[in-house]
Amino acid sequence: MFSLDALFCHVDDLCQAFEAQWQKRLLIHGGIKRNRAKSLCLSEIMRILIAFHQNHYRNFKYFYLNQVKQYWSDAFPGLPSDQRFIEWIPSTLIPLCVYLKHCFGRCTGISFIDSTSLKVCHNRRISRHRVFKDLAARGEVVPILAVSGDGKLLNPKGKTSVDWFFGFKLHLVVNELGQLLNVILTPGNIDDRQPVYDLLSGLFGKVFADRGYVSQQLATQLLQDFEIEFFAKPRRNMKNKLMRLHDKLLSRKRSIIETINDQLKNISQIEHSRHRSPVNFCVNVLCGLIAYCHQPHKPSLHLEWLLPPSA
Repeated sequence: MFSLDALFCHVDDLCQAFEAQWQKRLLIHGGIKRNRAKSLCLSEIMRILIAFHQNHYRNFKYFYLNQVKQYWSDAFPGLPSDQRFIEWIPSTLIPLCVYLKHCFGRCTGISFIDSTSLKVCHNRRISRHRVFKDLAARGEVVPILAVSGDGKLLNPKGKTSVDWFFGFKLHLVVNELGQLLNVILTPGNIDDRQPVYDLLSGLFGKVFADRGYVSQQLATQLLQDFEIEFFAKPRRNMKNKLMRLHDKLLSRKRSIIETINDQLKNISQIEHSRHRSPVNFCVNVLCGLIAYCHQPHKPSLHLEWLLPPSA
């Protein structure tokens, strides 16, 4: 169950240790900078932003006016107007990045990797979209089921296995407990295999992926550099390889990350098309990921049947 006090304590503990060190390392350009005092501290601003993704609201202004101001005014004395609060949102970007890293789970040796699209506008408005003009891109993922009669994989550029999209890709890796281990955000035209090396840096064990990650060179590199066994589901026009029964059973459990992607979009609301600032888009994604990390009941696999019996 969602607890505002527990969230505040967790966020405030990190801010007290981080904020002082962060201010010391900020670059000074030499000019006069006005630093107007805020009526809310950094941890309070972050708490409200994260709580928005935990309360199933679809519009932040409606959430701020009808939930925060009406029911949480005692917990947040000195609440500003909604427009003034929105002006403070970009100042939380770096602290939220650090806090998300703090919320990551522990690698257990069994991991699952996947990517999901984050659309920033409707397809009919791609040509006149301006907010992410030089940042987002059309999705250019090969449809994994499009195979010609002679066994060659078809490649209609710019189309995924679902539909066109304009925006970004969120690449994430999770363990069998449903905990996030690492995330990377890229433009929509980036191949799924490109950020894998950085995404799995520091992990160990076995990693399971879908057909979009098939690459013998990548699997060999991960085994040599990180001692990671990388298993990607073979495409339909490829020959099956001999696998241990244990690994084959685990590869069939890859649906856990599909469930997590669905919850990130439909519960944590990391995707919508109303962004007016790239920084606020990043804050929205970070807060959605953090809200998922605080979710008490995450999708998980019960792998007791895979463990050796106790002596």
